[in-house]
Amino acid sequence: MKTTVAVFGSCNMDLVAYVGTAPKRGETVLGREFHTVPGGKGANQAIAAAKAGAAVRMIGAVGEDDFGTQIRETLRRSTVDVMGLRTVPGRSGTAHIVVDDEGDNSIVAVPGANETVDGLVDGDEELIAGSRSLLLQLEIPLAGVAAAAAAGRRNGVRVVLTPAPAVPLPADILSKVDLLVPNEHEAAILAGDDDPHRALAALLQLVPEVVITLGDRGSLYGNRDGVRVEVPGFPVDAVDTTAAGDTFLGVLSTAMGEDAGVPEALRLASAGAAVSVQRSGASSSMPTRQEITDFLATR
Repeated sequence: MKTTVAVFGSCNMDLVAYVGTAPKRGETVLGREFHTVPGGKGANQAIAAAKAGAAVRMIGAVGEDDFGTQIRETLRRSTVDVMGLRTVPGRSGTAHIVVDDEGDNSIVAVPGANETVDGLVDGDEELIAGSRSLLLQLEIPLAGVAAAAAAGRRNGVRVVLTPAPAVPLPADILSKVDLLVPNEHEAAILAGDDDPHRALAALLQLVPEVVITLGDRGSLYGNRDGVRVEVPGFPVDAVDTTAAGDTFLGVLSTAMGEDAGVPEALRLASAGAAVSVQRSGASSSMPTRQEITDFLATR
């Protein structure tokens, strides 16, 4: 039986330009490609988890524009339940992304409809309560994150937070988080230490479990019982790293929901991220569970 994952978070339309070298301040460069791809950290994590084998419910908001229609349809095609995805007046969120020849990216996010996701509406708590895991990010108002985390805690649902973009987190949110999954940069900001192992120890003072992603170097896990697990990554030739973190989180939450051990869950998540960065786009780059299995068979 599939594990069930609820995602409470952002939905954007990604406007992606591919360039040789990203422009410096005041500089104009010519790009070689442009794509529009539905994304946002919430929608990306929902699609990643669904492709990895979970039954996923998306809770969030899109605008009354064409982007909103496209985002909703992309989620549906990825087998994500969109009962909790509401349509609100105005524009959908957008993310303006520049990807260079190294696969690195810079992003400007304009929240749009995501700014309205500042609390629960009728039906949201039921969708959360019927799930095994709840995935949260920080591209919606913190009041919405806090309300969803509280609903997860009330209903015994595992609350997983990706602290991106990294901002100071109030105690009422952290006290309800079961697993925190920052990247190396976010962990350094939250912990005040750029050494991943020391950052891990500091973050475990705040939440019971932490996974720090380390790019192609893999990931580092710890919990308050003293367990530490470090799993190496899979170096590949990256084309676009935009979706790496969200793919990792979606696959990780699915594997953990299936009761995979921590080393196996981290290995599956790292493999999923490695497959995704070899493709362009965010949601369009995310692998199926079979593709992850096939990738691991070659390693």
